[in-house]
Amino acid sequence: MNEQEILTSFLADFIQELVFNGVKDVVISPGSRSTPLAMMIAEHPDLAYHINIDERSAAFFALGMAKQTRKPVALLCTSGTAAANYYPAIVEAKISRVPLIVLTADRPHELRDIGAPQSIDQINLYGKHVKWFVEMSIPDPNEELHYFVRTTAARAVNLSLQAPAGPVHLNFPFREPLIPRLEPSPFEETKQSVKSSQGKLILSNGELERICMDLETQPKGLIICGVIDEPDFAQAVLTLSERLGYPIIADPLSQLRSGLHSSEAIIDNYDSFLKDGKYEEKLSPEVIIRFGAMPVSKPLTLFLKKLKKVDHYIIDSGSGWRDPIKMGTQMIHADEILFCEGISSRIKNEPNNKWLQIWQQLNRNTRKIVTKTIEDVQELDEGRVVLELTKLLPNNSTLFVGNSMPIRDVDTFFHNNQKNIRVMANRGANGIDGVVSSAIGASVYGENLFLIIGDLSFFHDLNGLLAAKMHHLNITIIVINNNGGGIFSFLPQASSSKNFENLFGTPIDVEFEYAVKMYGGNYKKVTNWNEFQSSINRAIETSGLNVIEVPTNREKNVQTHRNMWNHVSQEKSKLLTGDTLC
Repeated sequence: MNEQEILTSFLADFIQELVFNGVKDVVISPGSRSTPLAMMIAEHPDLAYHINIDERSAAFFALGMAKQTRKPVALLCTSGTAAANYYPAIVEAKISRVPLIVLTADRPHELRDIGAPQSIDQINLYGKHVKWFVEMSIPDPNEELHYFVRTTAARAVNLSLQAPAGPVHLNFPFREPLIPRLEPSPFEETKQSVKSSQGKLILSNGELERICMDLETQPKGLIICGVIDEPDFAQAVLTLSERLGYPIIADPLSQLRSGLHSSEAIIDNYDSFLKDGKYEEKLSPEVIIRFGAMPVSKPLTLFLKKLKKVDHYIIDSGSGWRDPIKMGTQMIHADEILFCEGISSRIKNEPNNKWLQIWQQLNRNTRKIVTKTIEDVQELDEGRVVLELTKLLPNNSTLFVGNSMPIRDVDTFFHNNQKNIRVMANRGANGIDGVVSSAIGASVYGENLFLIIGDLSFFHDLNGLLAAKMHHLNITIIVINNNGGGIFSFLPQASSSKNFENLFGTPIDVEFEYAVKMYGGNYKKVTNWNEFQSSINRAIETSGLNVIEVPTNREKNVQTHRNMWNHVSQEKSKLLTGDTLC
């Protein structure tokens, strides 16, 4: 075999094994040293490849696609700083448990550390932010190396999916020449493959019985669901709630606030009525069962941190230690769905409906106040954007949410509904970078995808819009433009006016219309709610990139929120000091 045939056979084995183990999508950022892999990937009949020129955007694009499909996505770049630009998305993927297979091309060993161009140290480049790193061998005809490359591909897919899911990194050194042989097809020969399978953690019957005995002596409990995206989880946790009589505090990223399932036990306005810190003794549970990552709500976090003598079960199928508030008393490493089903089938006591009714009534009353307060605001308002958008979204939509204020407004104003809206966000590292690219990546397989994002976050990832243009993707982006970092207006530093705007408000005064049109998108800046409604309806009917800008005022937004919280606090006092429920 000549060098070209050796290169081709080596990479054909690797790529074929990725496909055999379920990889269907690869995001490629063009470059020279990655030429062999890129050309071979493009030739495989069962792989869809997506070009994204900016490596930073490309990695977040792959992240969004993997979130949407719940399957590993591979991404490929050339050597040097191209690989370093993947770093932010890899950090996000590791913390938020998203399966990525990172393929970086590299200079061969004899060109490293001697001043060769586009050469940096790529060994363990991402450190502990990947689950596994492998330095691949130089292509070689040795049969054992071919077995190595096949098993490495299978292991990469397996480890990326193994709970907790996350990114793996394979580094490929290539010598020139870099052009593989494509005729005849390098994938016609069938070779033995290695199939990998995944199992689920489950508690023993004895452990399930022990937990049931404890829960049956604690009628006042709370189920808290943070970021979790498992299709069958909703029904399992609702059954658990029904058997125990525990209300479910549901973060918007729990996927519990939307769908045809029952919402009677789902509490979606806790952030508003826990904010004042009053009457916590009447709302204090005896036990907490928590699933998923910590919810967004800070008032909920502060409430939980005060529950010093409460049993706090943390259920995690990924064997992690998700306890940032340091209140966990029992860390249970088990599949969340199997845990719910195991406990539900063993509970014998009748639930405490009075305890559940307190939370339900408080939630209903709060929702009425929140809705009326925000609907009475006639000028454009950040919270009302979420409320109005929820009404307008088609069934089976995907709502991607930016960090900072948008995710908090969704937490407050995205209420229980039956539209089956899937809500996603990058809540691993909670950064504002790469959100546009992630949402556009999710739109590849996401029907009716909408993104709510702030102006600073939108500006941070304008390059991401190119992917929507290149791949003719359909996405509607709602840019809430308060000309700066709106969340800082709610934080203590807002009370100090000196240098606040320069350091935290950071107004950028950017006309986004020109950027949107540069990428071939449709743009509309709305001035009232009728225009907002008609713009959303038009975007639903218009393919391609649609951007709707909603200008708002930071100071008025803060005042609207505070007025709303004051009304909620008054209603909470009336309810919890009365005799009806307590």
